[in-house]
Amino acid sequence: MPFDGIVVRSVTHALQKLVSGRLTRIYQPNPYDLLLHIRSNGKNHKLLISINASFARLHLTKASYDNPKEPTMFCMLLRKHLEGSFLESFTQVGCERIIQMDFRTRNELGDITIKRLIIEIMGRHSNVVLIEKDRGLIIDSMKHISSSVNRYRTILPGQEYVNPPSQEKKDPLTMTSDDLLRSLDFNAGKLDQQLTQSITGFSPQLSKEVLFRAGLPNPKAIVSAFKSIQDDIIHHHDHPQIIYTKEGKDTFHIIDLTHINGNKLTFDDVNDMLDQYYLLKADNDLVKQRAGDLKHFISNELKKNQLKRKKLEKTLKASSEAKTYQLYGELLTAHMHLIHRGDKSIEVVNYYDENQAKLTIPLNPNRTPSENAQAFFKKYTKAKTANTVVKKQIELTVNEIQYFEGLLQQIDSASLKDIEEIRLELEDGGYLKKRKQKKSNRKQTKRQRPELDRYTATDGTSILVGKNNIQNDYLTMKVGKSDEIWLHTKDIPGSHVVIQTTDPSDETIEEAACLAAFYSKSKLSSQVPVDYTQIRHVRKPNGAKPGFVIYDHQKTLYVTPDESLVLKLKNEM
Repeated sequence: MPFDGIVVRSVTHALQKLVSGRLTRIYQPNPYDLLLHIRSNGKNHKLLISINASFARLHLTKASYDNPKEPTMFCMLLRKHLEGSFLESFTQVGCERIIQMDFRTRNELGDITIKRLIIEIMGRHSNVVLIEKDRGLIIDSMKHISSSVNRYRTILPGQEYVNPPSQEKKDPLTMTSDDLLRSLDFNAGKLDQQLTQSITGFSPQLSKEVLFRAGLPNPKAIVSAFKSIQDDIIHHHDHPQIIYTKEGKDTFHIIDLTHINGNKLTFDDVNDMLDQYYLLKADNDLVKQRAGDLKHFISNELKKNQLKRKKLEKTLKASSEAKTYQLYGELLTAHMHLIHRGDKSIEVVNYYDENQAKLTIPLNPNRTPSENAQAFFKKYTKAKTANTVVKKQIELTVNEIQYFEGLLQQIDSASLKDIEEIRLELEDGGYLKKRKQKKSNRKQTKRQRPELDRYTATDGTSILVGKNNIQNDYLTMKVGKSDEIWLHTKDIPGSHVVIQTTDPSDETIEEAACLAAFYSKSKLSSQVPVDYTQIRHVRKPNGAKPGFVIYDHQKTLYVTPDESLVLKLKNEM
């Protein structure tokens, strides 16, 4: 993961400004995240600690988090032991992804005591542990680890805290040229992997940067490249940057990663870099966890309708034989005198054919000539009726497919609040059984106005984005004014976007189109077609599903979604 020991060193250095600050509030928005409010040097700071398996990290954040009505047991324990305490020190263990925060507080007797909060950032093994510093005993932890799970170290209240096992790697701060060369086997190849396995805090991408700067894989070049990076690490010559690649494999680091091609966004503070990088990714990951059952239901409904459509199209193909049945019935009626009971078929002249070709008509030998003719007329009537009904059913099924495809796209870019609105929409539509809630709560939820995402264009113009069908309808039909510009991806499920001005610049239209493309099913595509027109030309048909509109007088713009631009427009609010 890009959040390696070197990035932790940079974060630790940047967060020294919190030392001597007072811990005023503690929240736990979800089972994997902690939010510490620390007031230092006359300013309030929000320190986010996450042990999310995919996005474990620690940094200051400006984002807002919804807190549960009932705090967890661990959150209440932290409040009991740490709320109101002062941060004595903020240190990193070597160049490992382990941070120790010592808080000065008073115990039940009023005596000063030091409590240590240890943050272990180790992927799915990440944890936060509170211990008594003097005795080294664990008070509690976010994750409990018994001896049956890990024989080396037990993380349970009352147990002695044991550091994670040492990997016997070299410290990059004190590593010499001889140490570096002794750790490498040039004949074995895969030098980047050898660097990662030999140096504490080095991620694979940082090891690849060493080799890229070296150029030729010879000892002298590699030592020179390593020394340049080591010097930046030691003297905190940080270059916080996020790199957005065309392949969507975005990354970040505080070392300038010259070996990765992409759109680089630089920052003055490592905390700002981390906050922006994880702003969408961590939220999307949490949404995926919370919306797993909802996405599974929508996917199943989509598959059912796709299968239904295939069956209906097969039925429609069969019903297209209606004219043939009519022809058989009329020809049999005209040639009734030639048919005898027990005949299995009859060859007659097709009077409706220009060439008067002969036609063989199959017969049921157990029926009279008249009954055979009437049977074909009945099949004709049934097929003709089925044709009309099936076409209508196919139209309704196609609408259902488009509806569920749109919902899947909305879940992929939704926030937790958006997910709740999508769930309510499905309940109101009769797709999901309504959950039992207090009447007062239910009414309050319905009365709440949808919260729209707001962005600011480069020239200061406000741009609004709907993230689900409820928000889309509200934005287009209620908030947007008739002369304002409305945007949507052409024939692609996506968000409604409104530019809140009647005469936007070409640059603003292009930025709004980028937002529409980013929040659509074609998020990862290039040259995405986006239609735009005045809201006066957008209409919602009677009985249409939530979020569905028709429009005209549109122009089409082709844009490539750019996540860095989306974040830039969000931050310019």
